[in-house]
Amino acid sequence: MRGSTGEKIKKILVIDGKSQRGNGTAKQKANHIVSAADNDGFCLGEALVDDKSNEITAIPELLNAINIKGHIITTDSMGCQKEIVKQIRKKHADYVLALKGNQGTLYNDAKLYFSDSELLSACAYKKTIEKTGGGTTKREYWQTNDILWLPQKKDWAGLTSITMTKNTVTKNNATTVESRYFISSLALNVDEVARAIRSHWMVESYHWHLDVTFREDANLTIDKESSFNLNILKKIALNTLKFVDLGFKNISIKNKRLVIGLNFEKYFEIILKF
Repeated sequence: MRGSTGEKIKKILVIDGKSQRGNGTAKQKANHIVSAADNDGFCLGEALVDDKSNEITAIPELLNAINIKGHIITTDSMGCQKEIVKQIRKKHADYVLALKGNQGTLYNDAKLYFSDSELLSACAYKKTIEKTGGGTTKREYWQTNDILWLPQKKDWAGLTSITMTKNTVTKNNATTVESRYFISSLALNVDEVARAIRSHWMVESYHWHLDVTFREDANLTIDKESSFNLNILKKIALNTLKFVDLGFKNISIKNKRLVIGLNFEKYFEIILKF
């Protein structure tokens, strides 16, 4: 895909995990599955987290299974690990990774930098304001490539910039503010970083459809492999429903399921073409 100026637009590949709550019992942990979805909401791959492990070990397995070259990987703070960053860069991809206290001094140093008003004013800046749920959300982004001072820079492959976001939500005469911090291999381009950060939350919509449209958490399949296979089938179905055109305008994914189910023979050929 290319932009209006002819430059190649990188895909955002969101890495995130979700548990199959209905698979858990008093005797076993619920399946926890790490998925990779692109910024169009299309699931490209997944990996089952071992019961005795966590997402940190599953993410490298998933990254090895899909083609990430030339794209931008986003994860939450769990995926912000030096070895994962090294793997991403080795596969010729970029990253925008969330920082939290689990990264210790790196998180604190980024937070301290952006708390300096003079340094903040020199950063690249972007702001958007949206109406959301009866209120407004102001999203602000500050990005800088002034990171030579960071003691940890050499430990993170390809680290080029750091970013702070501030979300200000106003609703029912109440205001909440949340600031978050990110590291990235991207050069100074606040629009691109903002696109990656905003796209990461697209996966929440993906998980919502699994829970609400397909009622995954209500499924009580106990066998772990069977439950995992059902998750794969549901994601294939969701991928299809997101992009197949049934000829209706502004039809929801839930209603697409209903229409196809009521007259499967009529829409079978359309699905096959997809």
